[in-house]
Amino acid sequence: MKKLKGAAILGQSGGPTSVINASAAGVFLEALKHEEITAVYGAKHGIRGILNEEFYDIGKEDVKELELLKNTPASMIGSVRYKLADPKKDPTDYFRLLEVFKKYNIRYFFYNGGNDSMDTANKIADFLTEHDYECRVMGVPKTIDNDLYGTDHCPGYGSAAKYVATTLMELYHDATVYDTPQVTIVEIMGRNAGWLTAASQLAIEKGQGPDLVYLPEKVFDYDEFFEDIEKKLKESSKVIVAFSEGVRDKDGNYIPEKYSDLSKDSFGHTQLGGAAAILADEVKKRFDVKVRAIEFSLMQRCAAHLASAVDVEEAFNAGREAVKSAVNGHSKYMIAFERVSNNPYKINYVHLPLSKVANVEKKVPLEWIKPHGAGLTKEFVEYALPLIQGDDKAPLEDGLPRFANLKKVLVNKK
Repeated sequence: MKKLKGAAILGQSGGPTSVINASAAGVFLEALKHEEITAVYGAKHGIRGILNEEFYDIGKEDVKELELLKNTPASMIGSVRYKLADPKKDPTDYFRLLEVFKKYNIRYFFYNGGNDSMDTANKIADFLTEHDYECRVMGVPKTIDNDLYGTDHCPGYGSAAKYVATTLMELYHDATVYDTPQVTIVEIMGRNAGWLTAASQLAIEKGQGPDLVYLPEKVFDYDEFFEDIEKKLKESSKVIVAFSEGVRDKDGNYIPEKYSDLSKDSFGHTQLGGAAAILADEVKKRFDVKVRAIEFSLMQRCAAHLASAVDVEEAFNAGREAVKSAVNGHSKYMIAFERVSNNPYKINYVHLPLSKVANVEKKVPLEWIKPHGAGLTKEFVEYALPLIQGDDKAPLEDGLPRFANLKKVLVNKK
């Protein structure tokens, strides 16, 4: 195998997670060990940072702080939502990236993100190859949505699922404390795949979860929803609903779209949120009960205090494996997880071509979803339970978490 000497750079893209920095720690700490890698950079706000020649010199960071990244939520070097154009229609950004890569002799490019990020990495890898620039490109998976194709699960999901299940159990006790009827509607992230909302089944298994669960994999029926609420209110005066933000009706509209126009992001994705509040208003109109709308929003993806030890370890290892693979000559792959067994739980780290994972979504199997909002089957529980095991969080200082504190020294522009 030919040794490739040059700098390495990591960029992060899309929504943060409680363990995305663990993957960054894996990339940084592993890259610093290899003599082939002459410098290690962290792109400030992903692709945009490379285009702007703004990246941090990771070699100037204290190793202790890089280690603390494993338990620091969100993206320490900054994330971005930036869509590269089709290179055949507008290659401007790609030529700029090639210019920067040549200027700083960047020969290893790691991109940490979800579906859109893997598409970005794939496009860049193809462009660099077409223009005879040798650079090994590896994708590091990340998404609480757990919707990346070809991998058993994604870094970020286990911890977010643990947050969802734990918080729903806590809410159960609060929402059922009074002697008056009450409906609590909880909105959980998930655009087209309901993996996070499905995690509410883990709380149901403990007898302290929601009464009704709605995922985007099933078409939402308004009449059926209100009938479900009415039925549950007759059985018990307290009803808790777990509701995915990405649920759509028979016309393909998200719930908020039925009542207002929604904006879109740079990738053309509808900006979601507010479904629980809208449904709460509709429930109030139909039933003489107290109604609460709760949106987990950003908390479910940044709750590092509830991080799963399994998730932290796998996220870190995904970053390390990406570097090892690139140094060993691999390129145009994403590090994926292959589950070997459930008991004991074990996975293998495998290579998945970026071209296969780019922009392809993995959804909750329909056979795992019970009808009429009744929750998920035992197959889902067996799938998800190993992913939320263990506790791995930041050390405490004065009773508060000690997160990483990077110097963030920008590389001098040449």
